[in-house]
Amino acid sequence: MSRAVDVLHPESPKRILIVASNPSVSTLTGWPVGFWWAELTHPYWQFVERGYEVTIASPEGGALVADGFSDPEDASGYSAHDLISLGFKKSPTHAQLIENTARLADLSVDDFDAVFLVGGQAPMVTFVDNDQVHALVAAFFESGKPTAVVCHATCVLLKARTSSGALVVDGKTWTGFATSEEKFADEFVGQKIQPFWIEDEARELDNTNFVVNSMFKPFAVRDGNLITGQQQYSGAAAARFVIEALGV
Repeated sequence: MSRAVDVLHPESPKRILIVASNPSVSTLTGWPVGFWWAELTHPYWQFVERGYEVTIASPEGGALVADGFSDPEDASGYSAHDLISLGFKKSPTHAQLIENTARLADLSVDDFDAVFLVGGQAPMVTFVDNDQVHALVAAFFESGKPTAVVCHATCVLLKARTSSGALVVDGKTWTGFATSEEKFADEFVGQKIQPFWIEDEARELDNTNFVVNSMFKPFAVRDGNLITGQQQYSGAAAARFVIEALGV
């Protein structure tokens, strides 16, 4: 047990469910896609430092694969600055958490105090039309528990609906990967990457307020128990809103 747990929550630590995508293949580029390291490890660090217990899960369970550009050891050097993810990867104990994720079907919303959905390129394939993931988000949201979604995982908020049939984001202010960031990413790799752009789709929805900040700047929004982060630099900010919402 960590010192943080000893000090902050010796008897009843808060329990956080982090959900990441299983590996997939982009329907547009044909590239292998996965989760984004920083969007998992930075929130994880925020939570465990606070003394929370964290379970990492995926829709199908099992081993996860990260997007290459998110890997601090990738030859591109794109995420070489990400020391938190590097430390996570190099720790056998923590690396095992990615090699053996829990399966969503084996878990219960009742067993957790909050949920945090991790982005990356794969959610645009695996989350956007996944009824199980939509239902999970709606269940946490309707239970009043902090429901956090970051970066491309926010594609689920374009479709996830409550038991009343209303979108989870109905009447809410939220954020997600910006169109300006999509354009930058496309130019960086020299082709269109995503099959659709979240900001463009969100602005077509009625009775919801989608907002963004400057490109690739940490930015998160809390509207009640719905918490969203703009992109890979916003995971820690979104996690801090979860901590604020839990009040401990």
